[in-house]
Amino acid sequence: MTVAWYGGGDSQVSRLKTLGSGGLFLLADHVRPVGTTLTLLFEVPGGLVQAEAVVRNISPNEGMGVVEFTNMCPQARVLLDDLLRRLLQ
Repeated sequence: MTVAWYGGGDSQVSRLKTLGSGGLFLLADHVRPVGTTLTLLFEVPGGLVQAEAVVRNISPNEGMGVVEFTNMCPQARVLLDDLLRRLLQ
């Protein structure tokens, strides 16, 4: 799955490594500093999820962990929760 994101003066499309209800890890060549707020956009079955999240950790050779979704509309939360429920069955 790919995730489009922008924030901290950069915008990219990155591959998703892991996804959970609290956040995700992006495989990215150009990581943003810890504490940077990003806007994320990714497609799931049923629609698009747009969320704001904060970079909580980075791995310079691999990517960045974006956890703690800080702003997500209820409809996007339902779509994400439905996807995670399907993946865990």
